[in-house]
Amino acid sequence: MLLSIKTQLKLNSKERVLMSKHAGIARFTSCGGLATWQALYKDGYKPNHRFLRTFFNNHVKTNPDLFWLKENGICQKITEFAFEKLGNAYKRFFKGLGDYPRFKKRSKSLGSFTINSGGKPINVGGTRIKLPTIGWVKTYEGLPHTSTTKFTVSERAGNWYVSFSFEQELPKPSIKIPIIGVDLGIKVLATISSGVVFHNPKARDRMKKKLAKQSRQLSKKTRGSKRYLEQKLRVAKTHKRVHDIRLDATHKATTTISKNHAKIVVESLNVKGMMSNHKLAGAVGDANFYEFRRQLEYKSKKFGSEVINAFPFYPSSKTCSNCGHIQDMPLSVRIFDCQSCKVSLDRDWNASKNLEKLGL
Repeated sequence: MLLSIKTQLKLNSKERVLMSKHAGIARFTSCGGLATWQALYKDGYKPNHRFLRTFFNNHVKTNPDLFWLKENGICQKITEFAFEKLGNAYKRFFKGLGDYPRFKKRSKSLGSFTINSGGKPINVGGTRIKLPTIGWVKTYEGLPHTSTTKFTVSERAGNWYVSFSFEQELPKPSIKIPIIGVDLGIKVLATISSGVVFHNPKARDRMKKKLAKQSRQLSKKTRGSKRYLEQKLRVAKTHKRVHDIRLDATHKATTTISKNHAKIVVESLNVKGMMSNHKLAGAVGDANFYEFRRQLEYKSKKFGSEVINAFPFYPSSKTCSNCGHIQDMPLSVRIFDCQSCKVSLDRDWNASKNLEKLGL
């Protein structure tokens, strides 16, 4: 199975500057390619990323002002992958899978870049990685001893990360519970039909006051000044902390579920419709519904499980898991009291039991 890993790099000041140069060249290439693509399209042409790459390389050779693109220590593969990413972005847009490509702004993030070693396999392992042209860099955690073909280096909130994919043999399937129903929620992250509850850390609420204070302090500083940039980095780190707390809880829950259950029945929520409700949007975003299902799907392949998606409007919360009676259940009501068989149980647990029956 093809797996991927992302880990933080342990860089000194010179290495950080070098990474920033690579990310800047990738951003410059992407923005120039997007502008050229739009100009050619207006003139009636249908360009592709290969044509743009050839045009860009010829332009660099004839323009002496772009000498910095050929600086020593800069891997020349980054422009190739930048055009490839732009081409993939256009393909996703034309298929209706994504938005129209946008120009990259340095004010939001230093960005990312992808490099390889001309298609040759690169050995990885331990707490150091040898990046093509760049050289050896350290990592904070030990990496598996394997090989890969390319690396993607990205920056977020002042930290640099490297990610790559590698092949790994699947472990032998272990003894698992035959089937389980998983009900996703806002008050709790997930409830499964066996009665186990995964709590929602609610990272957004925990950091809400801190983010508000830091944002007020940022608004009072002169845009572009040194103090403004320092405060902006503090805000970005707090946002990253919220994201990491949320992602950690999701990873722990999905790993436990997919590792110990053969069949997993999960509801298909209309997340886009739920996000349109301004009273629920913040809590829905903090619950990480899409990421939860995405992790379940790829981890089920890793651990030899199967994910079954219930149809979107299946009334799992309105149906009695004991007798099948259907009744209205407002969101404020957390206990399901059946009007037919008089059974009383937790709303989310009742929904997960219905999902398990649906899978059967």
